Amino acid sequence: MCVPFRRADRDQLTDLVNTHVAAVVPGVSVSVNTVLSDLERQPEGFITDPWVSERVTLVAEQRGSVVAGAHLLRCRPGPEVGESYRDSGEINWFVCRPPASFRPDALDAAELLTRACLARLARWKVRRVHADGALPAPVVYGLPRTWPHIRAVYEAAGFRHVGDTEVILLARVADLPHPEPVRGVTFRRTVGECGTRFTACADGRALGFIEVDTALARPERHLRADGLADIGDLHIDPAALGTGLEHRLLAHAAGWLRLCGADRLAAHLGEEETEMHGLLTGAGFIELTRTDRGWELRPARPGPAEAPQIPGRYRSG
Repeated sequence: MCVPFRRADRDQLTDLVNTHVAAVVPGVSVSVNTVLSDLERQPEGFITDPWVSERVTLVAEQRGSVVAGAHLLRCRPGPEVGESYRDSGEINWFVCRPPASFRPDALDAAELLTRACLARLARWKVRRVHADGALPAPVVYGLPRTWPHIRAVYEAAGFRHVGDTEVILLARVADLPHPEPVRGVTFRRTVGECGTRFTACADGRALGFIEVDTALARPERHLRADGLADIGDLHIDPAALGTGLEHRLLAHAAGWLRLCGADRLAAHLGEEETEMHGLLTGAGFIELTRTDRGWELRPARPGPAEAPQIPGRYRSG
């Protein structure tokens, strides 16, 4: 059956969340406190989180065990809300046990939970319905290709991928280049928009920069992501491409990360950024997965509040 989340469900729901996180990025897990905090607010979404007017978390139970969970958001219809979010509903994330020969009922529970989610979204009478997989862990967003069972649930419910696809890469800091002096080029460390910025300069102009974020884990959330950093931004002047500048920027960032105690560095690229993909993999990055962003409910009949009619019974709050 499907019921509203209760505090007693927190440990089992966190286990489900961590199972999905582990399939995307190695060495990262979240605490119960992190999951509970995410159900109340998402401080990292400082632009979009204030637009949320209602949050609901539902779980599916079988024989007293939580086997699936979903977190739903509803955004206000006011003009202060961004157009794509205005008067919308979203399955912010959905986790469930994958179907297995010894647990064939796991997918049944996921389908029941999906129906409960769609029923709640229909009652909200929102203009648009989205879905995502934005778990409260770094590097986990969109719908990763490592979650085929979640993709099957979304597609069966009528969601379609309408956005872009991003490539998630990871490197061991130990495998990244080491900084070496370059004649005529200086490197400056400053505060950036997405972390600490390293800028390569020559003849008074910037040739490129890289920003690394070493504050992925909020201390009060007890996130186990020690040693993980993220490339917040990487830009190379087109005239400097192919000169090895990107390796030198990575080398200076890596030197800083070693001082910080970071041992892994993540990167995110658009699927079409094939040249940058080659540059990063050539510098020691490996591809973890690809994640599809932007899922939208496409009902069979017109009307934003309609939910697919799937046989079965469910109970939701």
